[in-house]
Amino acid sequence: MPDVSPTKWHLAHTTWFFETFILKKFGFGYRTEVPEYAYLFNSYYNAAGDMHRRDLRGLISRPTVGEAQRYRSSIDAHIDDLLSDADEKLIDEIEPILILGIHHEQQHQELLITDIKHVFAQNPLYPVFRERQPSHGYGSTSDIDITSPNPARMRFLDFDEATVQIGHDGNGFSYDNESPRHRALVSAFSLASRPVTNGEYLQFIEDGGYARSEFWLSLGWTTVNEQRWQAPLYWVKRDGAWWNFTLSGFRPVDESEPVTHVSYFEADAYANWASARLPTEFEWERAASDCPIEGNFVENEAFHPQPAAASAQARDLHQMFGDVWEWTHNAYSPYPGYRAARGALGEYNGKFMCNQYVLRGGSCATSRTHIRRTYRNFFQPEKRWQFTGIRLARDPQ
Repeated sequence: MPDVSPTKWHLAHTTWFFETFILKKFGFGYRTEVPEYAYLFNSYYNAAGDMHRRDLRGLISRPTVGEAQRYRSSIDAHIDDLLSDADEKLIDEIEPILILGIHHEQQHQELLITDIKHVFAQNPLYPVFRERQPSHGYGSTSDIDITSPNPARMRFLDFDEATVQIGHDGNGFSYDNESPRHRALVSAFSLASRPVTNGEYLQFIEDGGYARSEFWLSLGWTTVNEQRWQAPLYWVKRDGAWWNFTLSGFRPVDESEPVTHVSYFEADAYANWASARLPTEFEWERAASDCPIEGNFVENEAFHPQPAAASAQARDLHQMFGDVWEWTHNAYSPYPGYRAARGALGEYNGKFMCNQYVLRGGSCATSRTHIRRTYRNFFQPEKRWQFTGIRLARDPQ
């Protein structure tokens, strides 16, 4: 699949970022050891030069994994030397790019998990990336029981109309697509207390959801039929029962877990079937403003969404962060007053503001230190290989 890159490429690309935007710009007398790496490991920065085709990355047999690791070690050493000798003025110039590079690497660490899963899923032996642990939770194993067959009951929490501040407030790191901070009128709405589960999604499947055009956007219906979708990605039906591939192996679908690996098209169709809708990203951000940023992140090493605790209080929102990225109703577009930075780094987010939809909250493959309430992820509506899920919203009755 063109979206999936080899692990070796991720290792080298994140290193190329530091070499290209720091060493080549600020490293006096620095000379690259292998000039061809600039072509092989550029991703989409047109201002940084030509690049190898994304859909052919799997054919890159050289450099070897060992050579890619040596490349990383070499660039790390050069960065260390540069920072050790830099004066305060140079440090001030380098620091924002260095911090961006670290967050960029965290994004690729998440992609490593999802890309490895996709590659393993193509193997009929269903390799195990990590054995399933008996329990994972939100900070401690006592917080959640993954064997519980009964997740917390879904309820809808009401929010009154309000004018709210949307976007990053400028304290700490953020990507440019989270700014400028601006006011937005958010009409009254209701938001589901937790994401949709596998069991709830199974009801949609069993009710002919994938065969009923009335629930689907036109392009979604075309995609369903062309791709012959019948269930979320990685689901397989055997002897009348649904199984799904996880990074802990092939196992029966757990009906209490949040449904994941669904596209925007599937999320929207499910919401229509459920007489609901997807939340706007402004509704989501408003609701998340009072929620602690805690949940099932990659640090837990579960590498899979976990059920909401059966003991969860019905009056609260659960799993707003971690477990699954939640599709929103919004197309990915710039905030009022947004301007992309000049040069190659200005291509980081701004160039993708077309034909994509916003997701919020992070997933089980996201680092806890990477996520924010204002974080805007984005993918094309047909994409399914990320840990993407569904939270429902409703208008006032």
